[in-house]
Amino acid sequence: MIEGLTNWATWREIHSQPEIWRSWGATLDVAGLRGWISDQVFDEVWFCGAGTSAYIGDIVAASVKGTRSVPSTDLVADPAHVLAGARPLVVSFGRSGNSAESIGTMDALDALVPDAPRLNITCNKDGALATRVSTGPAQVIILPDATHDAGFAMTSSFSTMLLTALALFDVKCDVPARLNALADQLDNLLPQLIAGDRPGRAVYVGAGPLTFAAREAALKVMELSAGQMPALWDSTLGFRHGPKAFVTDSTAITIFLNPNQPTQNYGTDLAKELQQQFPRSTVQTIGPGGDIDVAMPFGAAWAAPLCVAQAQVKGVMWAHSLGLNVDDPFSGQSTLSRVVSDVKLYPVTT
Repeated sequence: MIEGLTNWATWREIHSQPEIWRSWGATLDVAGLRGWISDQVFDEVWFCGAGTSAYIGDIVAASVKGTRSVPSTDLVADPAHVLAGARPLVVSFGRSGNSAESIGTMDALDALVPDAPRLNITCNKDGALATRVSTGPAQVIILPDATHDAGFAMTSSFSTMLLTALALFDVKCDVPARLNALADQLDNLLPQLIAGDRPGRAVYVGAGPLTFAAREAALKVMELSAGQMPALWDSTLGFRHGPKAFVTDSTAITIFLNPNQPTQNYGTDLAKELQQQFPRSTVQTIGPGGDIDVAMPFGAAWAAPLCVAQAQVKGVMWAHSLGLNVDDPFSGQSTLSRVVSDVKLYPVTT
C-alpha cells in the first residue's frame, strides 16, 4: 500500500461503506416508504440528479422497468419541455442537497407540476432537499451523517443512495440481509484492489446497469486526478465502434462483467480481444468468474457499488501518487467545487 493513504478522508470514506450499509439496512423503513410510494398518484418514476447523482438514476432505471433517469441538468435547462404533460414521482438524489440543479428542479416542479409527488434522498440533513417545504406530497430520506462525504469525490454517498433507491423500487427483498451480504462482499474485495502501477489513462466498460457504473468509475478517476488521467467509459458492445481508438500502450482497461447470459459472454470476448490487440495495456475483468471474481446473486445494479469501488480505490491511489490533494484535487484552481453552486438559475416560465 502507498504510505499516507489513510490520511485522506476519501480513503476512509471508501472503506467505511460496508459498515454504513449494514447499519443503514437495519434502520431504513422500507415497508413504510414503499407504502407511501404506492399511495401516490403518478404516471412514471423519474430519478433526478446531477453528475454522480444522475448516474445513480441511470443505474436504477437500467434495471427497474417502468422508471426513467431524467438528469436534473436536463430538467432545469428546459423544464417546460421535459415536464410537458407529465405527472411523475420525482426521486431526487443529492449528497449536499444544495446544488444549483437540485434547487432548480424544485423550482421547476413547484411552477409546472406543483401536485406531483416527490421523494428526496440526500446525505445532508441541513440541505435544501431535506428542509425545503414542497407544494405537493413529499417524503425525505436523510442518509446517515457518515455518507455526507467530506472529500470532493462522492463515494459512500453514491453507493448508499443507490442501494436505498434499489431497496425501494426493485423487487421486494430482505433489505437488511441483502445489504449485510453486500457489505461482506466489499470487505473481502477492498484489499484485492490495492495493487498496480499508475497507468497513463483508464477505460471502464460494462453492460446493462454496469454501463453506467462504468460511467461513474471513469468520472472518479478524472475527478480524483484533477483531469491529469484521461478516462473513458462505454458499453461493452459500443466500445468497438470508435471509442476503442482511445486505447494506448499505457491504458488500464476494466470490464465489468454482467451476471446475465449472454451479456457476460460479450464482456469476456471483449477482454480477450483487447488483450490480443493491446498486449502492453492492462485488461482486467471484474464480476462473476472474472480476474477479480465478484459474485452478483442480486443482479448487476445491486453489484454496481462493488464494481465502482475499484475505481474509487484506484483513483485515490493514483491521485496520491501524483502528489495531489486527494480530498480537494482542484484546490487552488477554482474550476470545480465540491458543491456546484455557481450556476445562474433563470425563472421558470409556464
